[in-house]
Parts: sequence; C-alpha cells; structure tokens
Amino acid sequence: MENLVLVVHVLAAVTVIGLVLLQHGKGADMGAAFGSGASGSLFGVSGSSNFLSRATAIAVTVFFITSMTLGYFASHRTNSGSVVKAGVAPAQEEQKAADTKEAVPTPTATPKDGGSAQDVPK
Repeated sequence: MENLVLVVHVLAAVTVIGLVLLQHGKGADMGAAFGSGASGSLFGVSGSSNFLSRATAIAVTVFFITSMTLGYFASHRTNSGSVVKAGVAPAQEEQKAADTKEAVPTPTATPKDGGSAQDVPK
C-alpha cells in the first residue's frame, strides 16, 4: 500500500511541476511591469479558471493528500531500522564482534618434560 501511495505521490509531483511550467504567468507581459493598462487585469477580477489551473489545483490536492498519507505511514511504522532506537551503532557491533573473536581462550598445555604450565610460551 505504501509503495502505491509513493508512486502516486511522485507522479503528482511531476504533474504539478509540468503544469506550473506550462502556465502563462499573469505578470509575464512586459507591458504589465510598466503599467500600460494591463495592471487592471493583473489585480482586477479574474475570469473563470481554465483547464491548466484546474488541473494544477487537482494535482496539488492529490500531492497534499499523498504527503499526509506517507507521513502517517512513516509515523506508524513498527519495524524501524533506526540505530538510535537499537542503542548500538553498527560500528560498535562490529568492534564487539572483533573483540569476542580475539578473546578466544587458548588451551593450556603442559610441557612434556615435567615442567610447569608457566614455562610454556604463549
């Protein structure tokens, strides 16, 4: 389920980017910057929304909903791979494993000539 929401989320993000880049901005005309009569349409009453702005609104709504859903999934995940919650970092685990391999006890040998075990080199 989470993978499906993630795919929809990425598709919605790409759609929003594409639709925003396709739209013609309200202040994109050079005359609007210098007040050549276009300022009324810039700040005045706008007409009905066209297809691109409605499609953008729908894509943004889908993006918002999938963002919230992915946040919910992340906060309710039971098997977290966090090393902070485990209490031991991976480097510390490797060091502990190396320490246990080095600390293998060696069997004590007795010399054949009747000497003590302390005479045997280690």
